[in-house]
Amino acid sequence: MIEIVIGTLLGVLLGTISGLVPGVHANTLAGILLGAQAILLAMLGPLALAGAMFAALITHTFVESVPSTFLGVPDADTSLSVLPAHALCLEGNGEEAVRIAALGSACAIIIAVPLSVLCYLFLPALQPFFDWGIGILIVAVIGYMIVMSESPGWALSIFTVSGLLGVFAMRYEFLSWHLLGGTNAILMPLLTGLFGISVLLVASQGALPVQQFRGLRVENGTVVKCSLLGTLAGIAVGWLPGLSTATANGALASVIGYEKDRRAYILATSAANTANAFIGLAALFALSRMRNGVMVALAELPLPSMSELMIIGVLAACLAYVITVWLSRSAGWLNGINGRMLNRAVIFFVVGLCIVLTGPFGIFILVLATVLGLVPHIVNVSRVYCMGTIMIPVILYSFGIAWV
Repeated sequence: MIEIVIGTLLGVLLGTISGLVPGVHANTLAGILLGAQAILLAMLGPLALAGAMFAALITHTFVESVPSTFLGVPDADTSLSVLPAHALCLEGNGEEAVRIAALGSACAIIIAVPLSVLCYLFLPALQPFFDWGIGILIVAVIGYMIVMSESPGWALSIFTVSGLLGVFAMRYEFLSWHLLGGTNAILMPLLTGLFGISVLLVASQGALPVQQFRGLRVENGTVVKCSLLGTLAGIAVGWLPGLSTATANGALASVIGYEKDRRAYILATSAANTANAFIGLAALFALSRMRNGVMVALAELPLPSMSELMIIGVLAACLAYVITVWLSRSAGWLNGINGRMLNRAVIFFVVGLCIVLTGPFGIFILVLATVLGLVPHIVNVSRVYCMGTIMIPVILYSFGIAWV
């Protein structure tokens, strides 16, 4: 019991830090902890250390909504959800956006934990069929999205070019720096350019409106429906090979328009992000497959039982929800701030972070991604098609086409 408490508290602390600092992920912290495992195992024990890694991942899925909402800087897992969240902030509803994200993640816990156990028990026997069909499923989803677009030609072009950029970036990722030992570090400049800096460059330049919390303007039925839909999407991409929460966000955009119903989309994507973390743990124990950097680190440790880690994850989620709601009140700090100055400060910070974490190659990818990210705004096409940067590499992987 003591190890569970220590692991939970340490993980919540680390996950809060990684969630608040753009560009730093729980995967990075897990890699650092893994590097010091000889000392930490002796000090904390295997359960506390493994629990801290998993608790940090769960906490990160809650807290990351704060900088994405207030600063407009996306995380690798929330690249699309940052758009409606930051838009609500620019309307004076930043605190509501963060609270909605926290609510979506909290609802996902109720659904994802039992579903993860069921997947662990019953799905391994069906895995060969899932591995074969995932590419076809993604092609069908994105094909439907492009055909239903107001400008299918531009949608297909943006999707294809962003996909080629994603393949190029991941193919030559070894050229970037990996100072903190994180995996897929190149995703930071790639997604930040497509969904962060390119948005900030065309964002409002006046004073930010007064941030006021007027309650959660979302119906109970929408909360239930979108939380369930997001959780199922997160479970699906977390179990199937080669997919990520970013893929779930793109799929959810075909069902819930992030420009038409921002609050519903934030709910669904937040639920998907948190559910993905829990199903990743089930996939590790059932299939010995590592879906993210935290699972890779856990696989290197003397693993405790899945039930113990699930308990730690649920405890961490409860604390993370309280912390995220408390942090949402910091929206008042933005009252009257000059939008141009804030956007420039965020851009300079992100560029500096890219230099430190990924080096010259990362800056090169950041510039290309930013230029491409401006195209949807110029031609008046949804930015969701920039998700080709994730989806095309996944499609190629699922069809066995070597690109790395």
